Amino acid sequence: MLEARVTLRVAVIGGGIGGLSAALALQAKGIEVDVYEQAAAIGEVGAGVQIAPNGLRQLRRLGLGPEMDRILTSFSAGSVYRREDGTPVADVVVKDSTGEVSVGGVHRADLIDALRGKVREGGVHVGKQALGVSQSDGGATVAFADGSEASADVVVGADGIHSVVRSEVTEPSQPTFSNMVAYRGTVPADALTDWPAGLFEVWMGPGRHFLTFPVRGGAVINFVGFVPADDEMRESWTAPGSPAQLRAEFDSWDARLLALLDNVHVTNRWGLYDREPLETWHRGRVCLLGDAAHAMLPHVGQGANQAIEDAVVLAELLARAAPSDVTKALAEYERVRLPRTAAVQRGSRQNGLRYDSMYEDLHQRDAEMTSFRAFRYWLYDHDALDELRAPAASAVIN
Repeated sequence: MLEARVTLRVAVIGGGIGGLSAALALQAKGIEVDVYEQAAAIGEVGAGVQIAPNGLRQLRRLGLGPEMDRILTSFSAGSVYRREDGTPVADVVVKDSTGEVSVGGVHRADLIDALRGKVREGGVHVGKQALGVSQSDGGATVAFADGSEASADVVVGADGIHSVVRSEVTEPSQPTFSNMVAYRGTVPADALTDWPAGLFEVWMGPGRHFLTFPVRGGAVINFVGFVPADDEMRESWTAPGSPAQLRAEFDSWDARLLALLDNVHVTNRWGLYDREPLETWHRGRVCLLGDAAHAMLPHVGQGANQAIEDAVVLAELLARAAPSDVTKALAEYERVRLPRTAAVQRGSRQNGLRYDSMYEDLHQRDAEMTSFRAFRYWLYDHDALDELRAPAASAVIN
């Protein structure tokens, strides 16, 4: 057991939220880990991400409590779902069922910086575009576009929805386009008159919806507008968006929402894709994590949170395993995590239909917004490490 913690070497492909969380979780267990990121620098686009209690619980476990206290803006009571004219429909769940842990918003760049700052010096390598992975009895090797290679006992593919590592694990496939795009961006709160502080709000209308939440202590309002797509977003993952076009998409909606849109000067359009749940997350000494394993639509705000859960479970199982048993540990990781993430993928799709009012009877939709609270509590109350207290998790690697 102690030998495994000292000698096991892991290569994480991808330096986003999932990859950096995996690095922190692994190094906390005494495992030697290196992160390889294809971009020239670790960074994120200027937009917000939701951190829910199930993700925050694990970030604190990884030693990021003070950082999260500083950068996370908790959502306030009074957060609400609305019809397009502003009429309230249902309250938003902003805490776990105990009322002790809040849902909040964080600027992606701030979260990436916090995670990166905890990874050991020299543990992140940029400009490393992975081309493929090969395996032998003793380990796995990643080949990079610059001609270099990295060898490890385990390779973790945290390289997103277009993962290169996935091809070593399962048959190639294309992500599913949702026929929707998201306009993302931020607006300074002081540009808005009487904008309520701390609220997560969703306006829901025919075929589209719009959400806002605070980041950076409420000084910045993050927004996402979801609208039907034309075919061009099938070919482009991201593209500059037109603020005027965005406003036109919501032109007859709530006046308060239009006031925010009048202050949007920069926005990007993102094609919204997900995947069907995979049948397997690992092969041999290679496994997947985050969007590489379970790309999901953003309609329950769980993409980052599920990747963080993946990270702590994977690290715990590898820490318990001898080097010769890593394949058993990866099989257990898949057994534990795949059913939950598949349920979140399905829930995200279904909630998108609610948000976009794909109902003949909106009273049914409105009632479901209230009943959906049970799913939120199932998400938020979860402690990922509780999954490992089941007998199978101990037996498989002992």
